[in-house]
Amino acid sequence: MRSRYKFDNIQGHLYFITCAVVGKIQIFTDPRYCDILIENFNYYRNKKGLKIFYYMIMDHHLHMIVSHPKEIGKIIQNLKSYTAKEIISLLKEDKKNDILDLLKMFKKSYKVDSTYQLWEEGSHPKLVHNTDMLLQKINYIHFNPVKRGFVTEPEEWYYSSVRNFAGKNNPFKIDELDL
Repeated sequence: MRSRYKFDNIQGHLYFITCAVVGKIQIFTDPRYCDILIENFNYYRNKKGLKIFYYMIMDHHLHMIVSHPKEIGKIIQNLKSYTAKEIISLLKEDKKNDILDLLKMFKKSYKVDSTYQLWEEGSHPKLVHNTDMLLQKINYIHFNPVKRGFVTEPEEWYYSSVRNFAGKNNPFKIDELDL
């Protein structure tokens, strides 16, 4: 079944999105796989106009608050497609056959053009309607690793926009959002 979540036709607005790995496979415990996402965040921001204001890369999913002036759905779809190819290629190079077997097992049967499926379908986009909703989503993103018990303070999690605000070393320079 295809995702029932769709991007509204309201372009240039903020969206809270979640991209999850099929079967909750913990791929992003290795920084090299996270770095593929970061490299692609930079590409889509610098070359395609994607604005990334907040993000969090967890062990098997990521959250972002993003915007794009025209085609946010297509941009996110392309980002997921490209990162899936890159991550699967690295998994093959690393001989991570156990993970590859799971990606094959969780692949939807109608996806006949590929052997593996990395991402669940869709990105569960939610239009951010107001400042209260934005603040709730920011807190949700930044406290995700605390809630999961991975860290005690949000800024301890390396792949998080909260580090930008805490003045800590971080892998990705977020876009500024005027509140």
